[in-house]
Amino acid sequence: MGTHTAALAFSPSWGTFWLIVVIVIALICVYNTIVVVGGDQIAVLERRWFGAPMPGGRVVAMGDEIGIQARILGPGLHVLMPLIPFLYKVAKAPMVTIDENEIGLIEAIDGIPLKPGRIFARALEGHNHYQDGEAFLENGGEKGPQINVLTPGIYRINPYLFRVERVTQVSIANNKIGVVVATDGAPIAHGRLLGQCTAGHSNFQAGQLFLENGGQKGPQIDILLPGTYRINPKLFEVTIRDAIVIPAKKIGLVVAKDGAPLPPSEYVAQSVTKHADFQDAAAFLGNGGQRGPQLDFLRPGTYYINPLMFDVTLDEVLFVQRGEVAVVVSNIGKDPSLDPAYQAQKNSTADRLRPGVERYVVESGYRGIQKEVLGPGTYYLNKLAYTPHIIPTTNMTIDWADGGGSVKAPRAFNPLAIVSKDGFEMTIEVKVILRVQPEQAPHMVARIGTIDALVEHVIHPLIDSSFRNQASSSEAMKFMQDRHEEQRKAEQHIVEELTKYHVECVSVLICQIKLPERLMQTLTDKVVAIQQMSMYDAQQEAEGRRREMEKTRAQADLQPNLVKAEIDVQIAQQQKQQQVILAEGKGQSTRLEQMGIAAGVEAVGKAEGEKIRAIGQATAEAYTRQAEALGQQPLSMIEIMKQISEGKVKITPDILVQGGEEGSGSNMLAAFMACMMLGGQKPGIAPKN
Repeated sequence: MGTHTAALAFSPSWGTFWLIVVIVIALICVYNTIVVVGGDQIAVLERRWFGAPMPGGRVVAMGDEIGIQARILGPGLHVLMPLIPFLYKVAKAPMVTIDENEIGLIEAIDGIPLKPGRIFARALEGHNHYQDGEAFLENGGEKGPQINVLTPGIYRINPYLFRVERVTQVSIANNKIGVVVATDGAPIAHGRLLGQCTAGHSNFQAGQLFLENGGQKGPQIDILLPGTYRINPKLFEVTIRDAIVIPAKKIGLVVAKDGAPLPPSEYVAQSVTKHADFQDAAAFLGNGGQRGPQLDFLRPGTYYINPLMFDVTLDEVLFVQRGEVAVVVSNIGKDPSLDPAYQAQKNSTADRLRPGVERYVVESGYRGIQKEVLGPGTYYLNKLAYTPHIIPTTNMTIDWADGGGSVKAPRAFNPLAIVSKDGFEMTIEVKVILRVQPEQAPHMVARIGTIDALVEHVIHPLIDSSFRNQASSSEAMKFMQDRHEEQRKAEQHIVEELTKYHVECVSVLICQIKLPERLMQTLTDKVVAIQQMSMYDAQQEAEGRRREMEKTRAQADLQPNLVKAEIDVQIAQQQKQQQVILAEGKGQSTRLEQMGIAAGVEAVGKAEGEKIRAIGQATAEAYTRQAEALGQQPLSMIEIMKQISEGKVKITPDILVQGGEEGSGSNMLAAFMACMMLGGQKPGIAPKN
């Protein structure tokens, strides 16, 4: 009874146990055959048994092979071989996410080995961006780095078959370029520096097309412009470089590193077209561009130029100021030495522009010094092809003075030290004024080159020699005294010489002549003496002027009296004229009156005269008769005595001076009487009236 009861109790318990076991086993089988994959996950399967072994060297198995499977399970509920539990082992992994600014680089862990010499596996179709591993392997996918890349997005990629590396996309900012170097491709042609232009690779984003279309390994002739590119960095190395920016008042001189060889006789490559200012290097080469300095140049702006193909250097634009011209020497064009028209211009070997090229003044289109000059203005000139020489056309002054020869005064020299004929050393400061006419500037450049060469090698030696020669034939003092003549002779000589160089000499001026101190002292003493004489003369003249001034001042002080006197004279003259007129009137009346009286007197006078004449004649006749009767001397004595008696003759003098001798008074009286008797007369004895 007890045993039966225990068996009954035990039987239901064992049934439940086995039921639980069966249920647990069923649940385990269900758990291992059903896989739930999340929305951002994938499931990688590993087949444990019941399958074919993988071929040697393989890493990932196909569907009927034992091992990690190439296929994967995407998000969702999946049932794995419900009749064969524990056949697969499931491992979950996250999906591959490529962000917007990234690309994914793929490396296949399994596949066919790469062919020798290849770096990247060939591109295949049908594997849905490497998400179908079995299709990749079935279609002959190659092991190793894949040439195609993953663009931004989410991918279900088996991490046991493909290794994914996320890298940043190539981004090129404004005023930048991308220089590309391919790590795979055909070899670059012999003699070329850059890989040839290949079409269809979409700015190196389609690597497979780059290789299929003949892309070459190494530096590429094409560049990347500003933008964002999905480029495989293992196939293409991209270096960001600055674009070429030509600022204002600058030009860009270009030198090509690749191209056809430059002819030996040429210095600058010929111009080619359609290269878009050297931004299309392939077009440059395709149109026959030559290696070396280019004739074409870049004006101000921004240029996307491959620096592996072209070197660009900045240069100043040509500024020609007012009062200047630019003489241009062309390094390109036809050779004038082959043109008979220019043979007459052939210069000496010393006047060569550079070895092998003669100096010619030529028309446009010929190599040499251009006849047409550039006037004031701004010019974009390629100085590799054209060499400008700035020539001043206004007056230029060259000094030989103290302070000359310094950096601040490049056209000045020290004073000239010369020796005179009489052995004195003199120092002369000279100034020369020159001018180059615009039309003569090319010929001047052809003859001597630059203005600096003209000054240094022609004018300075010419001035020094000219004044030395003149001083050697003149004494020091005479040289100074004949300064104007010496200046004239020097100017005449310089004018003649500079004409040969097509330069006009405006004037030669002697600014200062410095003689030795002892000679100057003699000259100074002489000048001082002359100045003193001049000073004394001036003082004497000043004294004379002072006397004249005093006289003038006195006259000015007496001016009122002079005016009054002049007025009085005028009044007297008026009165005189009045009196004269009155006198003339009165005189006329008196004259008429006296004329009547005179007529009466004349008649009386005539009667009296006749009377006197008659008496005189009678008296004369009486004297004549007496003289004839008595003689002349007795008659004279008688007449004297008569006169004395009548008191008409004075015998005794008013003052008598008598000597000391006795009887002297009677002697004088006797002498006097004798004289009187002889008809003589002494001073002091005068007849009385």
